[in-house]
Amino acid sequence: QVQLVESGGGLVQAGGSLRLSCAASGRTFSSYNMGWFRQAPGKEREFVAAISWSGGRTYYADSVKGRFTISRDNAKNTVYLQMNSLKPEDTAVYYCAANPTGWIYDLRKYDYWGQGTQVTVSS
Repeated sequence: QVQLVESGGGLVQAGGSLRLSCAASGRTFSSYNMGWFRQAPGKEREFVAAISWSGGRTYYADSVKGRFTISRDNAKNTVYLQMNSLKPEDTAVYYCAANPTGWIYDLRKYDYWGQGTQVTVSS
């Protein structure tokens, strides 16, 4: 069992930056691939970024590549999402999730989800 709690969301102007954190409970955190997803009003939840259990591999949606960076600290049971050059279209609720499989882009493979944190980017 893994419990996830996101933090770091807020209101920022276009071009600004935010750093999201996701704190995990449970001793098995380091065995999970971790992902960030987001959901805007009226839209489906979409993949944003993911990182392998070791941190050695990272994956990004095309829409955030070059602007967002995912990282993790297994000693602190925490995964991060550094978001730079934010755009109004990045506005959404951001969720972190834990995935025991290698199907990184498929949200159905993520077993555990946080409650989400709101990110709002004003123009």
